[in-house]
Amino acid sequence: MTFLLLLLGALVLLLTGLPIFAGLALFGGGLTFVMQGDLGALGEIVFGKLNHYLLVAIPLFALMAHIMIRGRLVDDLYGAAFTFTRHLPGGIGVATVIACTVFAAISGSSVATALTIGAVAIPQMIHYGYSPRMAYGLVAAGGTLGILIPPSAPMVLYGVITESSIGALFVAGLVPGLLLAAVFATWCMVSARFGSRTIRVEKRATGRELLAAVRKSFWSLTLPVLVLGGMYLGVFTATEAAGIGAMAALLIVVLVYRNFGFADLWHSAIDACRTSAMLFMILAGAAIFGHVLTKMRIPQEIVALVVNLGIGTFEFLIAVMLLIFILGMFLETISIILITTPVILPVMMHLGINPIWYGVLLMVNLELALITPPVGMNLFTIKAITRAPMIEIVRGVLPYVLMLLLGLLCVLLVPAIALWLPGTMFSI
Repeated sequence: MTFLLLLLGALVLLLTGLPIFAGLALFGGGLTFVMQGDLGALGEIVFGKLNHYLLVAIPLFALMAHIMIRGRLVDDLYGAAFTFTRHLPGGIGVATVIACTVFAAISGSSVATALTIGAVAIPQMIHYGYSPRMAYGLVAAGGTLGILIPPSAPMVLYGVITESSIGALFVAGLVPGLLLAAVFATWCMVSARFGSRTIRVEKRATGRELLAAVRKSFWSLTLPVLVLGGMYLGVFTATEAAGIGAMAALLIVVLVYRNFGFADLWHSAIDACRTSAMLFMILAGAAIFGHVLTKMRIPQEIVALVVNLGIGTFEFLIAVMLLIFILGMFLETISIILITTPVILPVMMHLGINPIWYGVLLMVNLELALITPPVGMNLFTIKAITRAPMIEIVRGVLPYVLMLLLGLLCVLLVPAIALWLPGTMFSI
C-alpha cells in the first residue's frame, strides 16, 4: 500500500507538467529530507548510479543513429524494401515494416524510427491507396520496434539496474522483435487482400531491379549485422559494439555516400548529447526516488507480501504487466523502467524469474506504452509530422495494440521465444 501511495504521489507530480527528471528528483529529495533531515547523500547517490561503464553505450548508439539519419540512408533503405515487396498485397505497408525493423536495429530509438520512417513512408502509403488512418497506425506501431530490436537504450538502462548482461538482453529481444515485425507485415497483407480494395499492387521487380536495390541499401544493412553479429560471436561487448557502430556509420556516410561534412558531424554529436543528457538526467532523478524506496524498505515489504500471500511466478508477472500497462498510459518508458525495476527486482530474485526473460516482457509492454493514449510518445510523433487529428491516429493503432498484447502473452507463456537465442551464447 505504501508503494502504491508513493507511486500515485509521483504520478500526480509528473502530470502537473514538470519535466520527468525534476519530478522524480523533487519528490525523492523531499521525502529524503523528511526522513533524514538533510540532503547530503544525494550527490553520492546520483554519482554512484551514473558511474557505470555500460552507460557509455547510450551516447555512442545515439551518435550512430544521428549520423545515419543525417546521411539520409533511410531513403535507400525504404526504396529497396519496396522494390522487394511491391508485388505483394499491401506491399508498401510491408516495406514500411521492413524499413522500421532495420532502422530500429540502427537507431535503437522508437521515436526516431517513427519520425524518420514516417516522414518518408506515410506520404507514399497514402499515394498507393492506404487510408491515412492505416498509414498513421502502421508507422506508429512499427516505430515501437526500436526499443525491442537491439540496440536499445531502455535495454541498456534495465541491464545496468539489474546487473544483467547487455549483450544477452540485446540478443533476447531479437527473435520477439522479428516475430512482431512478421505479424505486422502479415496484417498489412491480410488487410490489403481482404479489406481495403484501394491499395495498389505493382508489378514484380526484375532481377536487375532487385540487384540494384541491394547495392543501394547494402551499406545500411551492414551496420545491424556488424553490431549484433559481433556481440553474438563474442568479438566485442555491447559498449564496444556501440563505438564500432558509430565509427562504421561515419565511414559509410563519408566514404561511400560522400554527403556528410564536418558540420553534419557536429550537429549529429550535439543531437546525441541532447538525447543522452535527457536520459541521464532522468536516471539521476530515478536514483534519488529509488533511494527513498530502499530507505523505506518498500522492496522488502513487497517480497514479504508475496511470500505471505503465496503468489506464484505467473500471477506475479500478470500483476506486474498490468501495472506497467496502466503506468504506460501516463509515464514515459524510461521513467517506468527506473521507477518499477528496483522495487520488482528483489521479488523476481525470490521467485526465480530470469531477469533476461522479464526484460523482454518489459520491453514488449513498453512498446504498448508508446502507442496507448493519453501519453503515447509515438502518437505525438505521428501527429507532429502529419498534423492529423489525434483520434484518427489512435484508431489507426488499435489493431496493433491487440497484436502487441498477443505478443506479450506469447512471450509470457513461452519463455523460450526470448531465451533460446541468448541461451546459445550466454549462461542465463
